Amino acid sequence: MDGNKSQEQISLEKDYAEYVKKITPTHNLALQMLRAFFTGGIICVLGQILLNYAKNSLGMDKEMAGSFCSLILVLLSVLLTGFNIYPCIVKFGGAGALVPITGFANSVASPAIEYQKEGQVFGIGCKIFTIAGPVILYGIFTSWALGIIHYLFILYTGSAG
Repeated sequence: MDGNKSQEQISLEKDYAEYVKKITPTHNLALQMLRAFFTGGIICVLGQILLNYAKNSLGMDKEMAGSFCSLILVLLSVLLTGFNIYPCIVKFGGAGALVPITGFANSVASPAIEYQKEGQVFGIGCKIFTIAGPVILYGIFTSWALGIIHYLFILYTGSAG
């Protein structure tokens, strides 16, 4: 072979490039942001409704109502994940569905559902935090680092405010 591409090979590469261009998803940033805003907003409105219901109808104090609201949102997220509905919400709403507490619950429930066939220990026990684990790890580490920075700031300035 003389190192030059044959006409057939050039045609195949051109067809492949067109195929890749055809199947590669295109994203509209403004539409994605609107969907995320809408989805996150609905989750927050649902949370506010639960919070108001707990405070006004169930007579809970603010702290207990907040815990009730979080518990119900996590429960709903896990149930929707189990019925394979939450992934559709995430596909539509993107970060709007992944950032709230419901997204965190989804990230714990998804691997548990996926790996349940491998058993309680090696399936669910080992895989449940594959997605949420790094979030927990870096969340705790960042909290610790910011606590140290805050402490050093207080030592340096001599005031807590």
